[in-house]
Amino acid sequence: MNELESRLLKTGAERLALLGKHSEALMQAYTRDEVPLESLSDSALRKMLAARILWRPDEQSGVKLSPKVRELIAEMLADETRRHVNADVAETLELIRSLVHSYREARSRGEHWKLEQQLMRLRQEVDDLNGRFADAIDSLWQRLNSDFGFVSQLNDKIRENDRAQKQIARLLDGLALINFDELIELVGSDGSLRKLLISQLQQQLSHHYTGLREVQRRLIELMARFRKQQARSRLISGMAAFMREHPGFVPSNYARRSEVPALVNQAAPLNAAAAPALDRNLECQVLADLLHQLPQPRHTTQTVEAAAPAQAQESSLAAARQQALKQDVEHFYLSVIDQPQAEPVSALTYLHESPLEWPDEIWLFQVISEYQGLPRNDQRAFRLKQQESQASAFNHLRLIHDVELQLVV
Repeated sequence: MNELESRLLKTGAERLALLGKHSEALMQAYTRDEVPLESLSDSALRKMLAARILWRPDEQSGVKLSPKVRELIAEMLADETRRHVNADVAETLELIRSLVHSYREARSRGEHWKLEQQLMRLRQEVDDLNGRFADAIDSLWQRLNSDFGFVSQLNDKIRENDRAQKQIARLLDGLALINFDELIELVGSDGSLRKLLISQLQQQLSHHYTGLREVQRRLIELMARFRKQQARSRLISGMAAFMREHPGFVPSNYARRSEVPALVNQAAPLNAAAAPALDRNLECQVLADLLHQLPQPRHTTQTVEAAAPAQAQESSLAAARQQALKQDVEHFYLSVIDQPQAEPVSALTYLHESPLEWPDEIWLFQVISEYQGLPRNDQRAFRLKQQESQASAFNHLRLIHDVELQLVV
């Protein structure tokens, strides 16, 4: 353990001990907005001011909790009314870029201890970034399911909905700052960095986008419901105000009026039903004439010789080709079994010496797939050896050039 790490551990332990020792006074400050100085000694007050647990805005105001400590308490208590989620993505991305450059410099100099330290800090920053977005989405759900649904005034509900929509817009803007093309160019071919900053981060951001879409859908649904309630409440309040101004008002009987207002006349018009009266002899001749005047349908006849043959579906052709490839590979396995001295047989040599015309890559892929699809007992009867090499000194991708199959005696 180096000197810097030991000093950090000692300082952190001392400040955590201060939080635990004066927890009751800190919780009173959290609820009252000021620290009760009568429960603290002068030395304890000076220590907590120096540790930035408490702070004094000016000489006239009292001692208050620092914003970070207040946010920590709100986070632990799940107090959504006082919790503020900070999703400053730009600053975190700048720190990640700096750590990646330090990581690559340490790797080029061969400083393995610093390499592990920078990689650990990168993991922590990525976890913190994902944690802030997850906390923000969880905070939105908490407001929707608890305090948001119990606001007394309808206008307050609409304002709360608008504030939540703006927070979602800020979170989406923060997510849009993460450019994976830039991250891919930044990490290069390093496997650990690509797994951390590309694959894992992309999967987590997709989860965040899904959560934000669900929250936004719920907010839009609630806003439509609130607007409908607001329109009804305005109609009722307007009618109540009109009745207070005109206490003797009596609605007239609109059914007896010759001109009905458009607001009341909302009934759909009735369409008169009509049907032929077959029981009347006088109308039978008229119906027969109408039937004779109907146009006759014209059907074009097609001879059998002119009919075109049915075309094979593309899917059936692909399935037949796949089945043919599978049968050729099975014949290759049978030829390996028929070897008199159980010698290894090259798959490409067999392909080139036979009249088969399969591409080399497809042939090797099918040979390997056939071996992996065999049961465990049948796999033990063969020995599959792959002739492969590394793509380059900086790329750990393995390229398969040929496959040798041998029967185990």
